[in-house]
Amino acid sequence: MKFLLCLLVAITAYADDINVAAASDLNFALKEIIQQFEHETGNKVRLTLGSSGNFYAQIANGAPFDVFLSADVNYPKQLEKEGLAVPGSTFVYGLGAISLWAPKTSALNIDRLGINALVDPSVKKIAIANPEHAPYGRAAVAAMQNAKIYDRVKNKLVLGENVSQAAQFVQSGAADIGIIALSISASEPMMRTGNYWPIPPNLYPPIQQGAVLMKRGGPGAKTFHEWLRGPESIKVFAKFGFGNGVTR
Repeated sequence: MKFLLCLLVAITAYADDINVAAASDLNFALKEIIQQFEHETGNKVRLTLGSSGNFYAQIANGAPFDVFLSADVNYPKQLEKEGLAVPGSTFVYGLGAISLWAPKTSALNIDRLGINALVDPSVKKIAIANPEHAPYGRAAVAAMQNAKIYDRVKNKLVLGENVSQAAQFVQSGAADIGIIALSISASEPMMRTGNYWPIPPNLYPPIQQGAVLMKRGGPGAKTFHEWLRGPESIKVFAKFGFGNGVTR
């Protein structure tokens, strides 16, 4: 009994609270990864979801995050250059993808219309993430430009603070259709209430998503950063559509 008590105290002493900032497209995938991580290690993760650009600015101004998962690998790389992140700790955990998403109550046949659904006369509002600080918003704009429809729909755009908020605009009826992350549109909750159409990847630049370990991160943060590169996490990322990841 005394030995078990000492062991429990030792495990508790080494348990860590880890502050993680993550792009909102990771909502479903990362929560599953964190559940596995906490169960296996005893560490606790405090997750904050938002836009990558906003997180970059917050971290650069001293926000106390230990690990940052961005929808654009360039933000973590920039934090390394600025001396705020551990040198060489940035890695690509996956490639993001975008899709159209419309509620099941919509009369739009997005499987038939594809991206041309955006120019349908019934569409008055189109939700995307704000391209000024959200990589998925920039991808959405690029897709519309390359499809030669941007000028026809730009006045219909409703900008969410991040890609999750863009999805919420469509769910709530504030927009008729949205361009959101495939990892969100293909999740079980969204599939129950809507339909999605993957936008061809040749219409937008690759969305390389990167993770980085901040210098302030303790042993638990280092363990979590490594966990993100492990086989369990790779399976979850792939499950939610983030392929070709975990490379330097």
